[in-house]
Amino acid sequence: VGRLSLWAAAQKPGTAVMGNSGTFKRSLLFSALSYLGFETYRVISQAVVVHAAAKVFKIEEILEQADYLYESGETEKLYQLLTQYKESEDAELLWRLARASRDVAQLSGTSEEEKKVLVYEALEYAKRALEKNEASFAAHKWYAICISDAGDYEGIKAKIANAYTIKEHFEKAIELNPKDATSIHLMGIWCYTFAEMPWYQRRIAKVLFAAPPSATYEEALGYFHRAEQVDPNFYSKNLLLLGKTYLKLHNRKLAAFWLTKAKEHPAHTEEDKQVQTEAAQLLTGFSDKN
Repeated sequence: VGRLSLWAAAQKPGTAVMGNSGTFKRSLLFSALSYLGFETYRVISQAVVVHAAAKVFKIEEILEQADYLYESGETEKLYQLLTQYKESEDAELLWRLARASRDVAQLSGTSEEEKKVLVYEALEYAKRALEKNEASFAAHKWYAICISDAGDYEGIKAKIANAYTIKEHFEKAIELNPKDATSIHLMGIWCYTFAEMPWYQRRIAKVLFAAPPSATYEEALGYFHRAEQVDPNFYSKNLLLLGKTYLKLHNRKLAAFWLTKAKEHPAHTEEDKQVQTEAAQLLTGFSDKN
């Protein structure tokens, strides 16, 4: 606008500008301020873009470091790294923090009091991850896992009441990423759990729901096999549960096959060692009966 005012004034006879020096000075000042304002806006805009790019780069760097620590089994170091960024609004970082909190809770050296705190921390991080990005399959998966964990502290009624929510998020995770063997495995555990539900828990479920959650061992078996097809030998517990499910279905031959695979699976974690022990005990039971 200031430049247009100057241009218009310049088109008038020479006396017009000289005869109204106040107007000329104000126009010149306005023009200068407009230019400075534009330059300031441009510099700030560039700074914002650079800052945003740096922030994205930093998050990617943190996630890369976090994934390395996770693959290395550095559970406590991973938790210490990610808790520095617990106020983050990045869904990828938050669901990893939920996983890390839960993993620390599972360590044998974690006290019962600490475990409970960590379980609820994990649930809060997973919830925030889902709020930030509902299209994240991992956020759905870890939210379902954390709801299930928290249910251990809230009694059987709460656990059963949460069952449909847990199932819904596992199914959504599978829908968003059909190649994630872990989500498929967890859906199998959901089915296995309700297939073997004791009678008294079924009675509670009938009180809570008109149509209480239910499943069969055949359904569980289908998910465990599907997980194995997506990623063979990805998880010792999937092998163990294939064996245990075949036992429930009275197929001892296939049960022995999968239990042997579980027993021989390399032990990288405490859970892997527990799986090896349980598989060995079940196989010993076979020989005792033969």
